Amino acid sequence: MKGSSSSASTPSLFVCTNKITKVACLAALSLSGLAFLVYTNTIDFNYKSTFSMLDISSIYPRSPCLSGSSPFCPSKPLRVYMYDLPRRFHVGMMRKGSNQDDNAAVTAQNLPPWPDRSGLRKQHSVEYWLMASLLYSGGGRNNSGEAEEGNKTTSSSEVWGSQEAVRALDPETADVFFVPFFSSLSFNTHGHNMTDPDTEIDRQLQVDLLYILHKSQYWQRSAGRDHVIPMHHPNAFRFHRDQLNASILIVADFGRYDKALANLQKDVVAPYVHIVDSFENDDSPDPFASRKTLLFFRGKTLRKEEGRVRAKLEHILIGYEDVIYEKSDPTGEAVNASMHGMRSSKFCLHAAGDTPSSCRLFDAIVNHCVPVIVSDHVELPYEDELDYSEFSIFFSAKEALQRDYMVSELRKISKERWIEMWRRLKTISHHFEYQYPPKKEDAVNMIWRQVKHKIPAANLAVHRSRRLKVPDWWRR
Repeated sequence: MKGSSSSASTPSLFVCTNKITKVACLAALSLSGLAFLVYTNTIDFNYKSTFSMLDISSIYPRSPCLSGSSPFCPSKPLRVYMYDLPRRFHVGMMRKGSNQDDNAAVTAQNLPPWPDRSGLRKQHSVEYWLMASLLYSGGGRNNSGEAEEGNKTTSSSEVWGSQEAVRALDPETADVFFVPFFSSLSFNTHGHNMTDPDTEIDRQLQVDLLYILHKSQYWQRSAGRDHVIPMHHPNAFRFHRDQLNASILIVADFGRYDKALANLQKDVVAPYVHIVDSFENDDSPDPFASRKTLLFFRGKTLRKEEGRVRAKLEHILIGYEDVIYEKSDPTGEAVNASMHGMRSSKFCLHAAGDTPSSCRLFDAIVNHCVPVIVSDHVELPYEDELDYSEFSIFFSAKEALQRDYMVSELRKISKERWIEMWRRLKTISHHFEYQYPPKKEDAVNMIWRQVKHKIPAANLAVHRSRRLKVPDWWRR
């Protein structure tokens, strides 16, 4: 038959047509599967002693991830060496005026909890949470400052299972070096008004830190390229930040940085620490109907630079019954009002402030209010992992300032689409939570994961710099 001759001419590596060949096929597949599990260390099987002649590792060398020789494998946390700086560079600023030993070591047991009443200082406290995460080893204190139960030390495998970074006590084994200078808190503590004489304290801390770093052999060998330095406040390290342009900076945005100093290729955008409490029991059977307000904004409207759009939007958004646009200062009462407003609104407006970002975006995310982002030059955290268009709406400033345009576009969004975005917010909001002890894929762990993504480029730059005999042609 024509069909039979066609089949007979078709080449095949495995043809299992009768009982014998079927058994042979099953045996071959089983052995292949076993070999793969052994090769990947999924099972612990001492095949060398059982089958001394079958050593597949001699035929197929193990990959860097499987052998543990690469620090960038998903199963291994980043090894971070933390500089042992005097307390005046970090936690000493949290207890200003108190008598304390500047050289006393900070441990998980004596780490002071972040103060509840810290106002807007809290939103840029990323530096504190990064330091705390490296001190954590399964014991220490929780967010309330209470000792963890039994203050037990967690095994390495348990910590590795949830933490993206662990502290390396030996700098020779470190992948990166963390500099625990609370530069944002220093700006806010030592002369927040830049004409205040206390700003000299902030400037001197920066000078002293640079002296320490420049003396370090680990800084010298990489020119600081593998050093992680938090500068989350737009004015953090404002006197000498130009001397840190090779390091991995942790920033809120790039609004006040020259491109030669900070950029997406080498630096990490970290979310603000949200000021408004998270909405933990957002389980309404019909959240679309229960959130009566279409669009909500509460905050300062007189801002500089791109933030001037806020004052203009105030005039554009007047006259809508289901739109709330209110001027407000960040007092405790105002923060509470913002929480209730966000939880009763479908959409929350994030317009640029003095810089492209603001804490309001992250307050909205943890309250599952779909963000409406009007900020032409904003950069967003973890954007290589999160698609913000799945849970946010974007308008250019030009579009937003067209009368009726933004509101009419929001009204076109169907209930079904809004519910999808609301559900997506609920599934990703934990990525924006800062806490101690840290938890899997919370804000701190996501930031460390972003740092891990930057290390190959940093290593490339370091290795090239060691062998170049002429000026780098890529920098011309």
